[in-house]
Amino acid sequence: MKIAHRIAPRKKIEILIEESLDTFEQILSWAQQFNFISALNSNSHMVEYGEYEWLIAVGNHSLDFENAPFEELYQHWDLKRDWLFGQLAYDLKNTIEDLESNNSDHHHNPDIHFFIPETVFAFDGKQLVIECLNDNPNEIWDRVNRHQSTADSQPPTSLNFKPTLSKEEYLEKIKTLQNHIQLGDIYEVNFCQEFIAENADVEPLKMHAALNKKTRAPFSTFQKNNTHYLSSGSPERYMRKTGNTVISQPIKGTAKRSQNQAEDLAIKKALESSIKERAENVMIVDLVRNDLSIAAADHSVRVEELFGVYTFPTVHQLISTVSAEIHEDSNWGEVLKHSFPMGSMTGAPKVSAMQLIEKYEIFKRGLFSGAVGYITPLGDFDFNVIIRSVLYNSKSKYLSAPVGGAITILSKPEEEYEECMLKLKAMQQALESLKNNHKVR
Repeated sequence: MKIAHRIAPRKKIEILIEESLDTFEQILSWAQQFNFISALNSNSHMVEYGEYEWLIAVGNHSLDFENAPFEELYQHWDLKRDWLFGQLAYDLKNTIEDLESNNSDHHHNPDIHFFIPETVFAFDGKQLVIECLNDNPNEIWDRVNRHQSTADSQPPTSLNFKPTLSKEEYLEKIKTLQNHIQLGDIYEVNFCQEFIAENADVEPLKMHAALNKKTRAPFSTFQKNNTHYLSSGSPERYMRKTGNTVISQPIKGTAKRSQNQAEDLAIKKALESSIKERAENVMIVDLVRNDLSIAAADHSVRVEELFGVYTFPTVHQLISTVSAEIHEDSNWGEVLKHSFPMGSMTGAPKVSAMQLIEKYEIFKRGLFSGAVGYITPLGDFDFNVIIRSVLYNSKSKYLSAPVGGAITILSKPEEEYEECMLKLKAMQQALESLKNNHKVR
């Protein structure tokens, strides 16, 4: 018989606020004193299935997972029934399948990192709820309001990205991968390249503000893990759990925006009807359906939406939604394990695609194409997909922005390269804005 553990007690207050963005930025500035920060912002998209407009969690105490990360994550939550915030790196694949990650690693992010937040700030679009583990939430709110930013106003240096693969090398690798597809080794693979800036001197919080201003993404993330920082303008949800229902929303299909309204509409319609983009999307939808079915109740896996076209400030995206009910003999830790890494960042068949990714990419993905999110005291959760992101190590001054896309037999290598440049553009422009305007909000 399963023992029911009570939810961990926290002191809580509720506050009505008017200026959501100003409050978010004030809290995030105050939060920089902590070792661990997780700030998740929907940028007022509040799309279907969303619960919070934004969340900020801070703390100084992290958890250790040694042998079975997904099982241990679930067991810790099951014992404490409290908030958890953290990240799942792509290379957790090696704990699930017989795989390796031997490519160059310049960030050294842990494969899994979660922390118990001392304070959680949760805004649902109307009111701010502050929950504290030990402190008085009224006193915390007073400290936030009294806080004055002490951010360095010196201009950043060395902001230009440089590729770690030449364009010619990238194109040749795409052709080689298509040869694997032709031979039947795989049907689709997500191939990525890394753009870097070494000796980069940036203020992580300003960098994130600039990127968020540019992208206004529904799964925007600022993550601090001591000297490791993540700024993400991700448009993609990996998985959300509400009650016994889980949903995954893979993205496959990207098109640029145009300032000309008629041209922009034409681009959007072309994306929606593209045989190539729809083929990429449906292959990953089938993969997600298969992944979810492992821990799902019989006949509960459903495609809620296929080929939905969603528009964001910098791109149009083709997004599908798959749902399932967790089997009574399974738990959400198993659901995460059997679906990770997400199909949109691997390919199909999944293991074969990951083997080829390791063979032809030249950098260790680490947190890129992993996930960041939260788990509630009730066991609900929401995780994004780490794409359209800048990773920064403030100790080594190493900054990188990996980008990539799905490769199928229909892919044109030159167009795939241009798609990478489109995805990189928003991040490059955000960093350039720091150089040109030191007062970016």
